[in-house]
Amino acid sequence: MGNLFDLTGKTAVALGGNSALGGAIAKGLADQGAKVAIVGRNMEKAEKMTKEIEANGGTAKSFQGDVSSQESIENLAKEIEAWSGGWDIVLNAPGKNSSTPFLELEMDEWDDIMDVNLKGLVFTTQVFAKRMIEQKRKGSIINISSVSSTTPLSKVFTYSASKAGVNSVTQFLAREFAPHGIRVNAIIPGFFPAEQNKKILSEDRIASIMEHTPMNRFGDPDELQGAAVYLASDKASGFVTGSLLRVDGGFGSMTI
Repeated sequence: MGNLFDLTGKTAVALGGNSALGGAIAKGLADQGAKVAIVGRNMEKAEKMTKEIEANGGTAKSFQGDVSSQESIENLAKEIEAWSGGWDIVLNAPGKNSSTPFLELEMDEWDDIMDVNLKGLVFTTQVFAKRMIEQKRKGSIINISSVSSTTPLSKVFTYSASKAGVNSVTQFLAREFAPHGIRVNAIIPGFFPAEQNKKILSEDRIASIMEHTPMNRFGDPDELQGAAVYLASDKASGFVTGSLLRVDGGFGSMTI
């Protein structure tokens, strides 16, 4: 059992690895021996995360990439391939949110959020999975969804719709890639306060979240590491694909 979660010799591409949740997961993968490509639009944040991983004894390199641009994704894949030769794990963690009410929503904002959360995930996976298949690399694709994907939350209409799409894409691609030995799963995080959602966390909303979270607290980003390492490891989850794994403090279990 000691080597069940060992990722030594694996390379992980952490898209959104410069963010709070993506960064925590990237650190967890590195802690288990994976070589990690930290990808983000903000190179300063990506480099900071890379240094943190290296300071802890891990191996990482920063890359700039925009998942909403197909040209950027293609160039990114070439750069990472030149660095690592290929990859075994792909983490899709970029995310964008907005609290605009439905009747005030404009198409530009809808497109902006969908381009990052759903369209970007689709085309990024297309590029990275294609190279895995060409190299006959088995591996794991891990998508980051949200509790709003199954129970739509107020004030985040577009975000909820995009994450519901992530769940659908995850299960479709699990079936599509299974013959190639590529597993596709998603993590459904509960409430992990980060920059993108702090603006909608009023005192009343926090109280409501706590009322619907049996564990009565927010999650710590590091608490996503175990789920991600489990899904990344072929030894630990080799027969797991198309799963939506909740890490939500019980939020999905609460009714009245």
